Amino acid sequence: MDRFHIQGPTRLAGRVRASGAKNAALPALAASLLASGPIRLERLPRVRDINTFLRLLEHLGVAHQESGEGSLVLTPGELRSPVEEAPYELVKTMRASVLVLGPLLARHGHARVSLPGGCAIGVRPIDQHLAGLEVLGAEVRLEHGYVDVRAGRLRGGRFRFAMPTVTGTENLMMAACLAEGTTVFENCAREPEVADLAALLNRMGAKIEGAGSETLTIEGVTELGAAEHTVISDRIEGGTYLIAAALTGGDVLLEGARPADLAPLLEKLAESGCDVEVEAEAVRVRREGELAPRDVITAPHPGFPTDLQAQYLALMTQAHGSATVCETVFENRFQHVPELNRMGAEIRVDGAYARVKGPTPLSGASVMATDLRASACLVLAALVAEGETQVDRIYHLDRGYEQMELKLQTLGAQVERVRQPG
Repeated sequence: MDRFHIQGPTRLAGRVRASGAKNAALPALAASLLASGPIRLERLPRVRDINTFLRLLEHLGVAHQESGEGSLVLTPGELRSPVEEAPYELVKTMRASVLVLGPLLARHGHARVSLPGGCAIGVRPIDQHLAGLEVLGAEVRLEHGYVDVRAGRLRGGRFRFAMPTVTGTENLMMAACLAEGTTVFENCAREPEVADLAALLNRMGAKIEGAGSETLTIEGVTELGAAEHTVISDRIEGGTYLIAAALTGGDVLLEGARPADLAPLLEKLAESGCDVEVEAEAVRVRREGELAPRDVITAPHPGFPTDLQAQYLALMTQAHGSATVCETVFENRFQHVPELNRMGAEIRVDGAYARVKGPTPLSGASVMATDLRASACLVLAALVAEGETQVDRIYHLDRGYEQMELKLQTLGAQVERVRQPG
């Protein structure tokens, strides 16, 4: 397994370009299962989860061909054997694999998908996905670790999510595109990635209204066709580099960004003493003075994103005073805290709350990543730690960050990927 060797402390300065959003690209790839013609996607990030999903699509009969850097053409074909099945071997590392469930069912009347895996950050059931599909007329069975769903043509209906779920909203939205009649979904996830998927589906011929709001109205069509689409920028990746600028007392310009998607983070950075400059497609964050502690409560969009919680916690280790981070989305997302404490942080976890006292000098150490965003958190901490830090298990990081070590190097960081045999 590869690891990062990082020499700190370092002040980051310069320009970095945001990659395409992994969490928007994955549902866009899944949407190709609905198409009767080729789908061309631009700005796909080169991360492990994308490659995993492409292997899953290939297994399901969707061919792909690169047509330039970050550009891909997906061509749906006949489903391969075993019919309409997404096996455990292909989906065990990635919870987004469940996104093939809705498209397969809507287009082919049957889907058998292994219960998904992913980061070990808490229980993420798909009960809302299944309840919504049943409202649309599906018969659902759970057996031997698989979800088996069957239906003739789905029919429109009304379904209210018990709580907002991004993949649930995306899955049911794709299924409803080919359902007969009108479907209304309430209490939907409002994340930018959901709206980006709706934009692609509408380009394919779907009739979706209300994307980005709590209520989606979808008029079913009989077929979806070819389309071209550019994936939005990754607000989590971009936010990570902006937090790194604040943490190191640096000056970083994030290019190719969507500032509105970053608003919850930018507000906290400004409150903590950073200079924040917003342009049409760029954000600049710089800090010269002390960091002020600011509390954060994670929440679904437009709240503070849970996927930036770990990075923000690393930032607060260098704030002058005490701050509290409350995690409301996932119940097991403070696994990075023991590793931060080993580096010298003073963080105490009490249920859904992490209370951090700063500033504390951090020192280099050997640390182990437990999930995707925890990996980024430890890399950020290493940038301000005295001495060398080794971050193990960065395969987690590679799932969602495109060439992170190279981007950090362009900003002045001393970070090296060390390849491990096996």
